Amino acid sequence: MDFSFSEEESLFRENLREFLQKELRPLVGKIDREGIPREFVKKASSLGIWAMTASQDVGGQGAGFLLSTIASEEIARADFSMATAVYFLLESGWGYVLDRYGSKSLREAVLPKVISGDWFLGVASTEPTGGSDVAGIRTLATRRDRKFVLNGQKIYISGVLEAYNWGGGHLTLAKTNPEAGHRGISMFFVPTSTQGIEISKIENMGRMGISTGTMRYVNAEVPEGNLVGELNRGFYYAMDGFNHARVLVAGACIGAAEAILEMGLEYVKQREVFSTKLKDFEAIAFEAAELKTRLEMAKLLNYKAAWMMDREPNSDETAMLAAMSKLTAPQVAFDIAKSVMMWMGAYGYSKDALVEMGFRGIVSYLVGAEGAMNVMKLIISRRLFKD
Repeated sequence: MDFSFSEEESLFRENLREFLQKELRPLVGKIDREGIPREFVKKASSLGIWAMTASQDVGGQGAGFLLSTIASEEIARADFSMATAVYFLLESGWGYVLDRYGSKSLREAVLPKVISGDWFLGVASTEPTGGSDVAGIRTLATRRDRKFVLNGQKIYISGVLEAYNWGGGHLTLAKTNPEAGHRGISMFFVPTSTQGIEISKIENMGRMGISTGTMRYVNAEVPEGNLVGELNRGFYYAMDGFNHARVLVAGACIGAAEAILEMGLEYVKQREVFSTKLKDFEAIAFEAAELKTRLEMAKLLNYKAAWMMDREPNSDETAMLAAMSKLTAPQVAFDIAKSVMMWMGAYGYSKDALVEMGFRGIVSYLVGAEGAMNVMKLIISRRLFKD
């Protein structure tokens, strides 16, 4: 059993961290107020980190998910508001899906523009009637001549404004055979500029640097060539995408938590009360020890899930490990952000400390993005009791 990273992985982490600490970390406050700068996205594209899981024939790195998890960690470590990490994991997680299942022509039309930072790529599955119940979506796609006509609504979708303003779109789930349940769902790449799409922004409490919104489809037409993979197989492609994305989500939560914990430890080393450093109070020192231990446990679990994704991506064990990672990492990250804010007192509650933006961003992965906590428990328990 070898717990070390390869020379390539270690060098990748080192170079990426150096770049992000210089180019991204100074922007975190601005990102939380104004959004991810387009200039940063373009500059970062030179490292090949957007949709890095895509194949080399479309300009990607063909990176595995262990390497991608390292990237997710480092990006969230630099921007612990989670906004840039969300951008990254959407491009890599759903870029993987498009690369794996999309036709050659669709891959070549979309992925090079995503990889270069010119286009945004996201996923649109959640609807007003629910998010975790993907099989229960109501958006319809009706074939008409050589096009599909979409009618319905999606909500809480990341990147609606980026896709509209910068170009790109979302891998969108719609029912093409409503009577067949989840076996009648198809996936389409739908450019946000498509006529018949109405978008609006939703104000969130956190990860303010990337937009969240609704998309309403009113007779929105997409060419049949925008169908991803086979007709009525979209549910299975989405499940594959969510499994992979959960590993990247966990990596992002771990990276953000690591950065916030480091800030907290530095603070308690310096801060004095009653002529004593905070670090010398056992109430804080023991809590720090426990949080560091839990963070290391979450990290090792996530590395195992990422390692399995690269070896047995379709196995039940891999899906269970991905769910375990998504169940564990956001909760650990939340507890770390909460504790550090409490160590800092009133300062931790202020915008100046920056910790509060991480606290707000991490909450999004507790309430449901890429699957709610109880859905993760459902996935795990079903595999535990599978005959």
